[in-house]
Amino acid sequence: MEIREAQQLWSALPGWLNTAGYGLPPAPAWDALQAALGDWRTGATFATDWDGATGLARAGFARLLAVPEGDVAVGAQASQLLAPVATAVADGSRVVVPEVEFTSNLFPWLVHGDRLKVVTVPTDRLVETVAAGCDLVAFSLVQSATGEVAPYEQVIAAARGVGATVVVDASQACGWLPFDAELADVVVVSAYKWLMCPRGAAFAYLSPRFRDGVRPIAAGWFAGADLRDSYYGPEMRLAGDARRFDVSPAWFSWIGAAPALAVVEQIGIAAIHDHNVALANRFLAGLDRPAGDSAIVTFDARDAGAALSAAGVRVAQRAGRLRASFHVYNTQADVDRALDVLTG
Repeated sequence: MEIREAQQLWSALPGWLNTAGYGLPPAPAWDALQAALGDWRTGATFATDWDGATGLARAGFARLLAVPEGDVAVGAQASQLLAPVATAVADGSRVVVPEVEFTSNLFPWLVHGDRLKVVTVPTDRLVETVAAGCDLVAFSLVQSATGEVAPYEQVIAAARGVGATVVVDASQACGWLPFDAELADVVVVSAYKWLMCPRGAAFAYLSPRFRDGVRPIAAGWFAGADLRDSYYGPEMRLAGDARRFDVSPAWFSWIGAAPALAVVEQIGIAAIHDHNVALANRFLAGLDRPAGDSAIVTFDARDAGAALSAAGVRVAQRAGRLRASFHVYNTQADVDRALDVLTG
């Protein structure tokens, strides 16, 4: 599906430049969600009819990342999916995290500060710090506060050189930035941003080489090998693959997630990447700044926040700067609307 054709699937008001805050649903996702809410309101169906959406979403996410479906767990948020991973890290381990890291990929390690040595470093020192020795490195593929794209393969090479585990938060990347997920041990994604799913849908890629040593501490019926045989009683009957890390799904989040992921797949992440980065670079050029490699741009213009809002431009404020983020439903007109305020 071409970008111009795909844009007809959204009802975005002009000036929405905050996908890094939350993504907007394409029509198939919105329509599916409204239909399910109608059924819920009237009791027109059974809950089991909603469970299938989670499997469709899992399969769609696996295809987007080009990983086996059996290596994907579903959850509600990034930190929840990271909790069993952090619990499995051996006492005394050295964990390296960027100091600007969003806390969903920082607090899960810091809560174990009594037994783990968590070291935070500037992003430009991440590779050298990992190469100097650590047991685990956890980092965002794209930083929420700055839009900085991590040197993914360099960090992984450094980690492999010292035998360290690699944990990646791709919440601000997955949906616009192509990457090889199987190079990492764990990749978590909150899907309500660039994948444009309802909040409450999140995924984890858990490599087989790593997950066998992790205890599924949140296991419940949805982690069972046979869901319909997992309601009551012993013995424990967990799934043999990454599904044993699933938590019971918030139905409506997944009903919206499956068609949203299908739209991303139809367009293609490579095409979305080129579109998004081109818009971001148009914005940077308008600010007399060099081109970058990210769909997220931050800039010092806090005094312009009110003027941007008055012009219908919605951006975020993060770490003392304004943040604009560009996605598939944005156009050059959105960029120029913002620039008219900032440079007019």
